[in-house]
Amino acid sequence: MSTTSPTPGPGNEPLEDEARVVAENEDHEQSWRGVAADNLSEELTEATTVRLRDRSRRLLGDLLRPHKKWIWILVGIVVAENAARLSIPFLVKEGIDNGIPPIQESGDTSFLFTVVGIVLGAIVVQAVTRQTFLVLSGRIGQDMLFELRRRVFRHFQKLSPAFHDDYTSGRVISRQTSDVDAIYEMLETGFDGLVTAVLTLFGTAVLLLVLDLKLGLVALLCFPFLVVITNWFRKASAKTYRVTREKVALVIVHFVESMGGIRAVQAFRREDRNQEIFDDVNDQYRVANLRAFRLVALFMPGIKLIGNVTIAVVLLYGAFLAFEGEVTVGVLAAFLLYLRQFFEPMQEISQFYNTFQSASAALEKLSGVLEEEPSVAEPVSPVPLHDVRGEVRFDQVRFEYVDGVAVLPGLDLTVPAGQTIALVGTTGAGKTTIAKLVSRFYDPVRGSVRLDGVDLRDLVEPTLRRSIVMVTQENYMFGGTVADNIRFGRPEATMEEVVAAATAIGAHEFITALPDGYDTDVANRGGRLSAGQRQLVAFARAFLADPDVLILDEATSSLDVPSERLVQRALRTILAERTAIIIAHRLSTVEIADRVLVLEHGRIIEDGSPHDLVEGGEGRFSDLHDAWLASLA
Repeated sequence: MSTTSPTPGPGNEPLEDEARVVAENEDHEQSWRGVAADNLSEELTEATTVRLRDRSRRLLGDLLRPHKKWIWILVGIVVAENAARLSIPFLVKEGIDNGIPPIQESGDTSFLFTVVGIVLGAIVVQAVTRQTFLVLSGRIGQDMLFELRRRVFRHFQKLSPAFHDDYTSGRVISRQTSDVDAIYEMLETGFDGLVTAVLTLFGTAVLLLVLDLKLGLVALLCFPFLVVITNWFRKASAKTYRVTREKVALVIVHFVESMGGIRAVQAFRREDRNQEIFDDVNDQYRVANLRAFRLVALFMPGIKLIGNVTIAVVLLYGAFLAFEGEVTVGVLAAFLLYLRQFFEPMQEISQFYNTFQSASAALEKLSGVLEEEPSVAEPVSPVPLHDVRGEVRFDQVRFEYVDGVAVLPGLDLTVPAGQTIALVGTTGAGKTTIAKLVSRFYDPVRGSVRLDGVDLRDLVEPTLRRSIVMVTQENYMFGGTVADNIRFGRPEATMEEVVAAATAIGAHEFITALPDGYDTDVANRGGRLSAGQRQLVAFARAFLADPDVLILDEATSSLDVPSERLVQRALRTILAERTAIIIAHRLSTVEIADRVLVLEHGRIIEDGSPHDLVEGGEGRFSDLHDAWLASLA
């Protein structure tokens, strides 16, 4: 078993952590095809389609409900704007018929100037109501998007690690970016376009019939054709835009995963294969968008064709009626103006359907995420826990990652308060699973995990997280300074407390040697620090949090020998009178434990102090110890 580690310093991090990105990419060629399975398989059934639609409508209704009063005000503003717009053709008719005297007569033109003044007033009303609408609708839309992003972020943080193990980071980003942007586009243009179109269609139809019944009925003969083509477009675009949202998610997923493991991608010369996969998913997105454009290319010219044919028919029939003296020239002019207004909203409706279908698909995905229940639920009747001692007990715990395949078939284990135990065993023996169960990242299938006799499922989240802290080998660094990262678990900690925690685990010396000391920006994911330095910062973060139970999951794996010795000396002091569970392959780390448990297939096969197990001369731990000593020779 090797004990070598990279020397601290930027750029010297081992590739082992990121090499798993390449291993995952080997499966990625199949897995990315399954990402779109969010809804693709489900949409085959009408019942599922209805369920998705109802779910997204509930979400939209929840977002709209706090703004109900302002929405009604907006509706009133839109009605006023459209009333002013619809009045203009009628005023033109009045101006032509009653304001313009025949050529042979010299009449009073005051009525014409009055009509022109009213038309100008209507135009001013349109402008003012339009500006007011844009301001109010923009504010409401931004408030809704703010609440939606807030809900999604909060819910993603509440969901259990089991969810995030299955749900890739690219899909998370897709939910918060492209899906929210699709909804923003609908809120920005959709509401106005839809209400205007509806008011214009019905208002114009009524006015056409009022102006002249026969000519109005001829004009409205186009209506059945409009209903048919619009219904076809609605159904076809619903499916197409759902697929489009799924394909853009595939593009984002592959891009994020490839860039997240870029060093491993380059180290293992994976660029060409990743490019092939990206080209494939990118092409799927292109094809899905082309389908959407083809629908629009059929729908919009179809609407225009119906509109132009209708105008031509009305012009011919209206001219005939005018020659017969049944309608005036002003009525015919108003009819033609109204018909143009009648068909303009159909273009807006097509545009609205584009944004609406895209937003509907996005709402379906977002509502699906928001309805996900954490696999680790908050207790209905929480049990208070005061003065935590730190005793951890497993009572007949069975746990399965896959149904029927037990990682822990029935574990019984008691860790007395203040004891440090080390878990040793081959990969897959159940060591990390025990740590995750103690941290309550998962719940057991059967049995219970208890802290001071209280089932972890009966503890509220703040109590649990305050009492139990886990330090993993990933040691994620967040954007900000070194001090910010150490203070992560206790944002209110003073600078003196931060320095004390760093000093206790041996990180103070290297931190003060950084360009800005504790104020040094760690860069993206801690790229300015070596792997060993990141782990020391993670230790300081955990120690500052001062938990009652501390779990170290391979937490010294990236430390070089001098750093590891520093940490081990600090651990002996800091772990005193604190319950600790250490998972480590390095037996130098195991030696500081009070007790060693050797695991095999989820069962404890050896249990004792490191000294007793080695002195016994037989058994798995003794063999591991001998092999470790031989590797140092």
